[in-house]
Parts: sequence; structure tokens; C-alpha cells
Amino acid sequence: MSVVGTGTAPEGRDVRRAPAPRQADLTGLCVDPDDLPDGLVVADEDGRVICFNAAAERITAVRAADALGRSLEKALPLEDLEGRRWWQLTDPYGGLAIRVRQPERNLLLPGVREVLVSARYVRGEPTGPVRRVVVTLRDTEARRRTERSHAELIATVAHELRSPLTSVKGFTATLLAKWERFTDDQKRLMLETVDADADRVTRLIAELLDISRIDSGRLEVRRQPVDIGAAVGRHIQAYVAAGQPADRFLLRVEQPLPALWADPDKVDQVLSNLLENAVRHGEGTVTIDITPSASPREDEEGEHAATSVTVSDEGPGIPEESMNRVFTRFWRGSKRGGTGLGLYIVKGIVEAHGGTITVGRAPGGGAEFRFTLPVGAPAFEFELPRSVG
Repeated sequence: MSVVGTGTAPEGRDVRRAPAPRQADLTGLCVDPDDLPDGLVVADEDGRVICFNAAAERITAVRAADALGRSLEKALPLEDLEGRRWWQLTDPYGGLAIRVRQPERNLLLPGVREVLVSARYVRGEPTGPVRRVVVTLRDTEARRRTERSHAELIATVAHELRSPLTSVKGFTATLLAKWERFTDDQKRLMLETVDADADRVTRLIAELLDISRIDSGRLEVRRQPVDIGAAVGRHIQAYVAAGQPADRFLLRVEQPLPALWADPDKVDQVLSNLLENAVRHGEGTVTIDITPSASPREDEEGEHAATSVTVSDEGPGIPEESMNRVFTRFWRGSKRGGTGLGLYIVKGIVEAHGGTITVGRAPGGGAEFRFTLPVGAPAFEFELPRSVG
């Protein structure tokens, strides 16, 4: 275990003649640097490394035993992106006496490994000599993955918006310029196309808002009583009204179901996405099984503490090698189309309810999605009484 010391060295003590270097002790703070997610390197007033935690070992590929006791510059030989030695540029011990930190920046380790580095200069008194240099290290790979994901999202959104907006602009411009030349049927067809494309843009914007809330942990769930069987029935009726044969759907509900408290709009969103995938990408009968089940939460026990919904089809299914990517952003099945964000949002909604969702192969050979929601509890909202003026 490695812990960090924060106190200054006693007056008159020659730390250069101290026994074999080891991690400084800070047990009074109950902090173990090896538990920190970021790399932590601490040097004393003589520039010798006294702390080198496990994350720093992982990021730098340098063993703590090799770093402890060495000068900070040798233990952590950092360079800026122009190849200049960073410690010589910043000079933490001999630089400006009013300086207390170095902001986070990209630096290079030997082997051109890029890391994010920030530093803090701990002084015994303002403008006094530096007693500690505290350096934090972060691997850039996670940030690069995030940046790539954001770039892909922007590119996908731009592509998906371009088509409907081009259509809307083209038809409206044509109607405005040549209104009298078109028959009523032609006008209706163009306006229906504009309306459908406007709905497509609205759906895309709603997906982006959902992703933003899921990623930031701000997806709100407003729980109300939900009749999950009736909700599925409404979706089936909508598909039949749109031209799907009624015998393509098989709804099986095992009674009695536990009382389910969930966000009805978001449950509808989950059902809509799963049923649309089964109808669009699957074949044969789309089967929806609704059953009571054990809760996915460890703190809730009982055989009927949750409701499970399974949507399966008889199509080609999802390849085994793709199943671990189904709920990631931009995944699309064999039939291209859509943004590839729907199942990512579905997973976020289910997990926001405290539930789980899985994908597998259906008995008929197609895809099978199963999500389980705990019975939940109502979300009470209190309104403060208005003061009487």
C-alpha cells in the first residue's frame, strides 16, 4: 500500500541522508493513493519522488520501486509536444515564487506516449520555497475514445439531418415559386412529404436530447402506474392499422403481473423501438411475452418483484459476434437505416428504471430482446404552498 505525506520535513532534517526511500505515510487521512483513479506522483522539497501510486505505474509503465527516491525529472521524464523537457521549462523549485500550479496539458513520455499532466506546488507559506510538488497523470486514451464518439455522433447527426432538411427546403421552395402550376393532389403529396421529414427531424432531436441526458445521468423517470400489456396492445394495433397483418403479432401475458410503476412515455419508447426492430429487421411472427419475474435489483427480493417483457422474431437474428455491440452507439443490423442510436437509448431508459436488458437468439432463430423492470415506487412531487399576498 502506498500513501502520501502532506506535512513538511522537520527543520534541520537532511532528507538526502534518510533511510531507503519508501512511500510517505498519510494514514491519518485514510487515503490510499493506489485507490485513486488517476496517476499520482509526489516529490519532496529536494525534488525526490516520495509517492508513485499504482495508476502512475500503469500509465507510465514505470515501477514504483524504480521511481521512489529518484529525482522527479528522471522518474517522470516529460516533454512537451515540441520535444522540450517540461521540468526544465517549468522549473517548479526555482521558478516564480508566486506560482502554485501548472494547468492540465498534453505531454509526452518516452516512446511518444501522450498523457494529461497537471501539477500543484505546495508551499509552507505564500511565496515560500516549494515543499511538495504534486503531479497528477491521466491516460489520454479514454478522452480520445470520447472525442471519437462525439465526432461520430456529430457526423451521423449531420448526415441524418441533411436528407430531410434538403427535402423540406426543396418542396417548400418549389411550392412557393410554382403554387398555381400544381394540382391539389400534387400539393398534398409534397406537403405530406414535408410533414414526414419534419417528424423525422423532430425524432432525431429527441434522440440527441435523450443521449445527452443518459450520458450526463440526468434522465428523469416520472413513475406512474403502467399497464404493460395494454401498452403493447396499443403498439400492435398501430402496426395493424398501418397495414401489418394482425396474425403477425402474438401477445402472451402471464397473470397475475405485479403492479408496475414506471415512466409510461419512456416505456412506450422502449416498446416502440424493440417492436420496430422486430418488424423491420425480423421475419415471421413477432412474439411478445410479458411475465412476472424476480427483480434485477439485489436489494429487492421476491419471485414477483419485477415484470419482464420479451420481444422475439423468426428472422435471421443477430450474429453472435455482434451481440456485445448491439446496445452501443451507431450499431445497425444487417439492414441499414436509422441513426443506430435507438438501442443505446433503450438501454439507458431501462437502466434509469433500475432494470436490465439483454439480447439473444429466439427459439425460432431470430433476435430476442428481454428487458426487466422492477415494480418501482411512485415518484411523489411536493409543491410548496403559495404565500398569500
